[in-house]
Amino acid sequence: MENTLYYGDNLDILRRFIADESIDLIYLDPPFNSNRSYNVLFKDESGAGSDAQITAFDDAWHWGETAERTYQEIIQNAPLNVAKMMDAMRQFIGSNQMMAYLVMMAARLVELHRVLKPTGSLYLHCDPTASHYLKIILDVIFQPNNFRNEIIWKRSNPKSNTSANLPNSTDIILRYSKTQKCKYFPPYGDHDPEYIEKAYHYQDSDGRYRLLPLLNPNDDRPNLTYEFLGVKRVWRWTKDRMEKAYADGLVVQLHPGAVPQYKKYLSDSKGRTITNLWDDIPQAAGNEALGYPTQKPLALLERIIEISSEPSDIVLDPFSGCGTCISAAQKLGRKWIGIDITHLAIAMHKNRLKGNFGLEPKRDYQVIGEPEDLGGAKHLAREDRYQFQWWALSLIKARPLGGSENSREGKKGSDRGIDGYISFLDDARGSLKQALIQVKSGHVNSSMIRDLKGTLEREQAQIGIFITLEEPTREMVTEAASAGFYHSEIWNRDYPRLQMLSVEELLNGAEPKLPPTPENATAFKKAEKVEKSGPKQGTLGL
Repeated sequence: MENTLYYGDNLDILRRFIADESIDLIYLDPPFNSNRSYNVLFKDESGAGSDAQITAFDDAWHWGETAERTYQEIIQNAPLNVAKMMDAMRQFIGSNQMMAYLVMMAARLVELHRVLKPTGSLYLHCDPTASHYLKIILDVIFQPNNFRNEIIWKRSNPKSNTSANLPNSTDIILRYSKTQKCKYFPPYGDHDPEYIEKAYHYQDSDGRYRLLPLLNPNDDRPNLTYEFLGVKRVWRWTKDRMEKAYADGLVVQLHPGAVPQYKKYLSDSKGRTITNLWDDIPQAAGNEALGYPTQKPLALLERIIEISSEPSDIVLDPFSGCGTCISAAQKLGRKWIGIDITHLAIAMHKNRLKGNFGLEPKRDYQVIGEPEDLGGAKHLAREDRYQFQWWALSLIKARPLGGSENSREGKKGSDRGIDGYISFLDDARGSLKQALIQVKSGHVNSSMIRDLKGTLEREQAQIGIFITLEEPTREMVTEAASAGFYHSEIWNRDYPRLQMLSVEELLNGAEPKLPPTPENATAFKKAEKVEKSGPKQGTLGL
């Protein structure tokens, strides 16, 4: 299987492309139905203003035609126990936002159960808003005896900002297996230094060690009852094993008559046992933070992947967001499938895979669902002009810009005639300059080029780029040429001040003519480059 990113509705993608029992591990972090708008943050390299945000999705689900149609499909086609549960839930909860969310999730969880291998596991990341309902649905689909853990991840240390409720600092991760034969590799963490000082306070030439009892808790073991070093007890080991361990220096008697004990060296310890309370992984911050609102730390996904999969296993993230699960899978040598319904997310995936691992689409992985020709681009523009806009900007690695007239933070939409921009270096001081970008998916004319020229003057930008789905008219070409050239001092070259590029040209490899773009002026916030590393865990397969 080739690593693959899918653009589209994950329910449709799962049904069309993912085969039965083909996935080893599923991690999903769906919207939580908390009635929030989630904005993707894009860094402002120029220092000219605050960071821009674009609303990637609203997680408030509403009961309407789509929810009703999905509910009816579950009732008619889902396994009988699932249909009965969703019918009971609707009677209890009603036809509201929460029920719409649960219907959406139930339909997808049925498909995820279908594609999971018998040895596979599913991790559903959620919060208290709906976790109790989701667990009931998972119990019905996966069966209660395949529930493995409710993992509590402490993600933050919030300050109290409410007079009625305790601050919420945790998320819930529900872990289920397909069958009783799931893969499981126990995780271990580093021991706390204070624990080491207290527990392993003996030391010899072989290192730190602690003394542990050799007595058998079962008194009724005649074959293990014997005298050793003048002490008769019921021992854990046979006499032969005891004598060999003593000869090897692993059994000690602190003084004559004392009960012998055995040495447990720190170097032989696998580490601290990880329980279902994960309070040792902080939120993504610093260079790891990409500006995506629901981004999870790489270490969290690495732990999940290491617990329930092996190298070359296939990991699926059906709500892949900013691509943390995909990056963790790539780092740990797993194959992967990511699905997302926004081109912003797919562009972020591609940027992250290139920046962290040097991977390129088509060469190193597939991208399915993005337009590959002019017909596909026109179809996307008809379906959703904002998705088309974000996709077109990604073709030239531009940063999207969204907002209202007086703010650089807000809903989808252009910001004073600007859909995106690219920063580039020019003068001897190394300061950043800008190329402003407009994207048009409908009819175009020369007045739009005049408007873009005016926008360049108003924003004091150096270059303008006009991306059009239609072929530009002769009058537009003439109007663009009249804008003249921008002269780069540092590169001693002239660049057309107003450039037009059709989508067809971009699909055929055309690029805007710009001075070199600095490495740190990428469209998306960039995480640190990561290297592949081996897991620290046990090797027990159940």
